[in-house]
Amino acid sequence: MEITIRDGGRDDIPAILGMLDSCVEWLVGQGRTGQWGTEPLSQNSRTVESVTRHMQEGSVFIAEAGGVPAATLTLTDAPGAYLAHLPPPGEPERYIHWLASDRRFKGHGVGSALLNHAAEQTRRAGVSLLRVDCYAGADGKLVRYYENNGFVRTETYTGRDDWPGQVLARRV
Repeated sequence: MEITIRDGGRDDIPAILGMLDSCVEWLVGQGRTGQWGTEPLSQNSRTVESVTRHMQEGSVFIAEAGGVPAATLTLTDAPGAYLAHLPPPGEPERYIHWLASDRRFKGHGVGSALLNHAAEQTRRAGVSLLRVDCYAGADGKLVRYYENNGFVRTETYTGRDDWPGQVLARRV
């Protein structure tokens, strides 16, 4: 299946929220509710606000598989405010937010294609540090996913309600 990556925009918000909801549904089906809970993220006003804010602050990319929006991520110049307590990296960076895929496309490489695209965009901007944070609980599969895509663990943190988080970095 051919994967193409395009710039996203405000018109893509419903599709992005649909991808997030697809992830929640899939995680719930796996019994892995610690990451994003059990309710559709499109119904959470904080999530909708975060997706919209990051879109305004950075660049949104949509991976299409066979012409269908299959995955998304947003790339900004900084992590979210929830990581303000961590030491800054001491150099310019690009930061990944809201990587998600429509789970119908699981295993097709759309997430990895977006991560590689983010790395290339970062390098083209003259920045050599790409970072992301993710859920680090349960079986650790998400952290390993990022490691399999060239990221290395840096700081751990605890978010709201004792949510275990991991920051990872990739040199580009």
